[in-house]
Amino acid sequence: MNPTEPTFSAAENNRYSRHLLLPEIGLAGQQKLKAAKVLVVGCGGLGCPVLQYLAAAGVGTLGLLDFDTVDDSNLQRQVLYATADVGRPKAVVAAEKLQAQNPFIELRTHQLHLSAANALELFGGYDIVVDCSDNFATRYLVNDACVILGKPLVFGAIFKFEGQVSVFNYQNGPTYRCLYPEPPAPGDAPSCAEIGVLGVLPGLVGTMQAAEALKIVLELGEVLSGRLLMVDALGMRFQTIRFRAVPANQQFTALEADYAAFCGEVPEAVAVPQRAPEISADELKEWQQSGRPLQLLDVREPHEHARRQIGGQLLPLGQLAEKLGELSTEVPVVVHCASGVRSQKAAQLLLARGFTNVYSLRNGLADY
Repeated sequence: MNPTEPTFSAAENNRYSRHLLLPEIGLAGQQKLKAAKVLVVGCGGLGCPVLQYLAAAGVGTLGLLDFDTVDDSNLQRQVLYATADVGRPKAVVAAEKLQAQNPFIELRTHQLHLSAANALELFGGYDIVVDCSDNFATRYLVNDACVILGKPLVFGAIFKFEGQVSVFNYQNGPTYRCLYPEPPAPGDAPSCAEIGVLGVLPGLVGTMQAAEALKIVLELGEVLSGRLLMVDALGMRFQTIRFRAVPANQQFTALEADYAAFCGEVPEAVAVPQRAPEISADELKEWQQSGRPLQLLDVREPHEHARRQIGGQLLPLGQLAEKLGELSTEVPVVVHCASGVRSQKAAQLLLARGFTNVYSLRNGLADY
């Protein structure tokens, strides 16, 4: 045996005997599991089954990232917690339960808000990241950090009675942004707290996430890279769609400055009006050719602007509210982004701040 490979006690051999009996896993595979370091982002509905099965399987080091505390509304689906745990930190409670489940593994708790300031350093200590978060700002941040660091990302999401599972950034495969280049508009994808969820659904989806993480560690089977598995729990139907890598979405060198702003979370103090007027790519080109006064505003991030731009001023959406003084209220403004989502949010913000002649470029650069 290689002296650097993990060794097992008699108790561990007995615990993992059903793995050791499988020729596809055996002792070599169990050693890979013991040597693996997996970070689970979110210890909620999806995180609970992911953590339970990875711990039971013998993953040697598990990171638990969550800043929240247990609420009694969690108990319908977050099966690691009990009534007595209400009010306690999720990461701490989960670690206690998992350590009792398997005393042979190491558990690391990270009770913090994940941000662009700490993601890269935190993720750097792990081999695989499993995203069990419940909001788009975190999903884009987790994806971008994994791309920069070259870490495989196991993704899961739930909505009412439906779930999704995929693996991103695996062996130069597609990323989350290849599947979802732009976040949805605010309100288009409400959270479980707003719309509810079938209690068993996170268990179904989370178990599949755990299976993908184990397959990556074991180098076994066909990983869900480039494929999105969708489950409908009401009809108990499964569907898989394939998607391709987009090279521009595989080449991040820096994180966004503000992921909440990137996903359109404007300050609550700003009263957002109805949808802003839109202009087509052809109409914008005619406007530019006519020589009429125009302020063309690009609200993408600098790395996107560096890859392609059509002129005008760059003011990322996350910085727009602070830099409105750089724009004239007397000259019409046309806002654009990659697909029209961020530009619509930016146009609404401008209208709320007193600009009267504002347009969003419909479909963004996709049509230009």
